[in-house]
Amino acid sequence: MNRAQKLYDIKKNIAGKRCVLVGMAATGMAAAEFLLQQGAAVIVSEQKSESEMGPSLKKLRSLGAEMELGKHTAQTFLSGDVIVLSPGVDPRIPPLEQAREKGIPIVSEVELASWFLNAPMIAITGTNGKSTTTALIGHILAAWGKRVFVGGNIGIPLTAYFLRHKKADYIVAEISSFQLEAIISFRPWIALLLNLGEDHLTRHPTFDSYAAAKARIFLNQGREDWAVVNADDAAVKALIPRIKAQLVPFSRERARGHGVWLEYRDTVVYQNTAEEERFALTKVKIKGMHNRENIMAAVATAKICAVPHKVIQSALESFPGLEHRLELVGEWNGVTVYNDSKATNVASAVTALESLEAPIILLAGGRDKGGAYAPLRKIIEERVKTVILMGEAQARMQEALQGSVPIHRVTGMQEGVQLAWRLARAGDTILLAPACSSFDMFENFEERGRVFKEIILKLAKEEG
Repeated sequence: MNRAQKLYDIKKNIAGKRCVLVGMAATGMAAAEFLLQQGAAVIVSEQKSESEMGPSLKKLRSLGAEMELGKHTAQTFLSGDVIVLSPGVDPRIPPLEQAREKGIPIVSEVELASWFLNAPMIAITGTNGKSTTTALIGHILAAWGKRVFVGGNIGIPLTAYFLRHKKADYIVAEISSFQLEAIISFRPWIALLLNLGEDHLTRHPTFDSYAAAKARIFLNQGREDWAVVNADDAAVKALIPRIKAQLVPFSRERARGHGVWLEYRDTVVYQNTAEEERFALTKVKIKGMHNRENIMAAVATAKICAVPHKVIQSALESFPGLEHRLELVGEWNGVTVYNDSKATNVASAVTALESLEAPIILLAGGRDKGGAYAPLRKIIEERVKTVILMGEAQARMQEALQGSVPIHRVTGMQEGVQLAWRLARAGDTILLAPACSSFDMFENFEERGRVFKEIILKLAKEEG
């Protein structure tokens, strides 16, 4: 039986099949529990030890899962009928290579979930703006009175949908390049590609390989499906000729006969062959030109779903935005503070700087992701008065930015925020936009953002 036949057999009847779950963060836990409910035989393989995993394994053991902890072995991987990867697992590790050679299907958790979903799926990917656009689309559909499951890379695994026992009218899923690497038949009804910039180059060896992973979101679509794409992004535009789905472009640079565009910065225009609709942005809470693009993508998606104009307009105005995404922390003595901990790459940090007025005190740094920091230099010279660097990447960042503005290196978030607070004067903006991942000092970008805000609020309280 070849790999395709094996996969067909597994999808048709997963009960009794031996499923190896690799990586046991939230995604792996949800997938394992779901598979156990389906009657599959599940073995978990996780590099962390039992003491590092804590009590989270107790439930899976009680449901009958086997455990391989503290290592990944070829023996375990080769024993599976199918292998399901969590997003953080590098698909090039040796046991996976050996499993491929033996013809064992290797799939991502979103691929697994897609085999069982029967509601229309809206899938969103891109370098930046995924979470905001995903949440906004979910918000619009819910305002229309629809039952919506919002999940995927935004924080709730897609397989968690099946554990909630509530049917949805729409599945809205943020999808990462890591998840798309291991799809086979994953096919969203509406697929969105928001933008492409350098990111995750420690996982993807080149920008082209990263872009190719993102483009897989369109891989299995047909003429009855839809693709919403950023027509201003050169790397995204290059993919358009290969897309088989019906195309809805969005653009902030020029009006188009079909699609969505921005008019005078404060109006989004949607047009198809039959109608034209306008949406005012004057009362929208989320700021910045990047959020204008996110809104255009969400409007395009809502109109494909036939959401009425009045519902979309009201939902755009009531959407509060997401924590850690250019989040206003507060203003004290004329100093405004923003938390953009989700700015985990250079492109998103540039976007954050473009969205705020000078002068800015920028806190940046963290774990290096392999991209170039030089693209930060121009916007820093235009809008930033001081850069404060922390984390593992600070030496590389300082080398790229040397001579632009004053640069300070600090040992961590506490020292960095205290220095920014001392340097700030009325009219300044303090911005956390790291341009790096959080994993050198924090569990994730959410923890990094929370710590930043806690320090700021404590300093503000101490000064009364």
